[in-house]
Amino acid sequence: MYDLDVKIGVDDRILDPNHSQAYATMYRLIPVLLIIAACNTPQRAPINVLLLYTDDQRYNTIGALGNEEIRTPNMDALVQQGIAFTHAHTMGGQHGALCAPSRAMLMTGRPLFRLDGTGDHIPPEHVMLPEAATEAGYVTFGTGKWHNDRGSFARAFQTGDNIFIGGMHWPNVGGHEAPQLHEFDSTGTYPNTARRNVEGYSSTLYADAAIDFLAEASALDQPFFAYVSFTSPHDPRTPPEPFASWYHPDSISLPPNYLPEHPFDNGELKVRDEMLREHPRTEMIAREELALYYGMISELDAQIGRIIDALEENGQLENTLIVMAGDNGLAVGSHGLLGKQNLYEHSMRVPLIIAGPGIPANEQRSQLVYVFDIFPTIAEYLNLPLPPTVEGESLRPIIEDSQLLGRQAAFYAYRDLQRGVRTADGWKHIQYQVDGVHTEQLFDLNTDPYETDNLTADSTHGAKLSEMRELLKRESARWSDPLDLTVPNWKR
Repeated sequence: MYDLDVKIGVDDRILDPNHSQAYATMYRLIPVLLIIAACNTPQRAPINVLLLYTDDQRYNTIGALGNEEIRTPNMDALVQQGIAFTHAHTMGGQHGALCAPSRAMLMTGRPLFRLDGTGDHIPPEHVMLPEAATEAGYVTFGTGKWHNDRGSFARAFQTGDNIFIGGMHWPNVGGHEAPQLHEFDSTGTYPNTARRNVEGYSSTLYADAAIDFLAEASALDQPFFAYVSFTSPHDPRTPPEPFASWYHPDSISLPPNYLPEHPFDNGELKVRDEMLREHPRTEMIAREELALYYGMISELDAQIGRIIDALEENGQLENTLIVMAGDNGLAVGSHGLLGKQNLYEHSMRVPLIIAGPGIPANEQRSQLVYVFDIFPTIAEYLNLPLPPTVEGESLRPIIEDSQLLGRQAAFYAYRDLQRGVRTADGWKHIQYQVDGVHTEQLFDLNTDPYETDNLTADSTHGAKLSEMRELLKRESARWSDPLDLTVPNWKR
């Protein structure tokens, strides 16, 4: 018997939105109240969740969404079975490893500047999506990359295997071919001494762990939440065979925004990602990197197919909500860049596909959405109480009504160097503040989707430039940007 003599709302701290810990405590009481209230109410079978998160996969790397050079039959099938959000975004990051804040945004449903610090650490008061699922009776499983603190992984998942705590598989400690992984640690400590090199390609090992879990989950009398977080196509770009042979550099098209060098200093031209190949970027360098990148995505696609096949074989497919998304994009030769430390479309836009019960098939949505909208979306489909710390917007209204407008602007930030905004009607503005030099860009994405024609010097677009400057200031303030874009040098 539960003791329901709980004082909710009496303590002023609980009513104060600045006390996130109090909110989190109150939130955790909600499932108890719901269980008591619903004990005699007929319930439908709960929906399972399979959340697939890829690493450095940009938005335009799926065959069914327009890339005619890449082979992604399993992602293509997901697109045909569900809804693809063609304008999904990350918000950026405060250091070069954009993967970490993206994953924190995904897990907490919070925007970039309302994470804890740079997003590397997820505090207990920021309730995570798997925690919400656990509170509702789900068994939660995690495998693959966790680029945040060990304690948050321990809070998030009840079980798991082949767990990678870190950012990338460095070649000198095994690379993708023999990654250093943890077994599930019930103590939640995950010491470095417990890591072991596991033979096998990283994506295959994560898929293996997921498939084993799904087989066990089929015998359980409770729904599951499975998180499969790949480390591909993040470098080192070493696709295994046969996928490496599928793409020859000579057969790869140069991106329309290919450049041998970036046209000005964006503040990060010497970051690790940009030093992986020599400068200037020749056309062959761009083609070689794209060929390797595509090979890794095709291998990743094959592992996604194995997992979905296992769902079907276990009789779980029809009752599982599948969400596939990327943490951030990558330049890979565009704009003279290789990395993700920029605010161009290729680095800020990511794939996002949702398929499963209640999701229309073979449809697309072009509204502006963020990765931190995934938490409230899944919560709504699972009928989970939404923690008050979540700030994203559920995508279910847009899924059910394609005519809804959605967000009218998307804001981006990278370190204290770059700020950007784009509008729902296709205008984009980026500002740079590097060593006292202020640079601006203005793009009409309707006629220039690859951001090659900077219109800031075109007097015919002077009014639009002024409008976008003001919008950027407002969005910066709205999202709690620590910089002040209204003053010189952004008050750094």
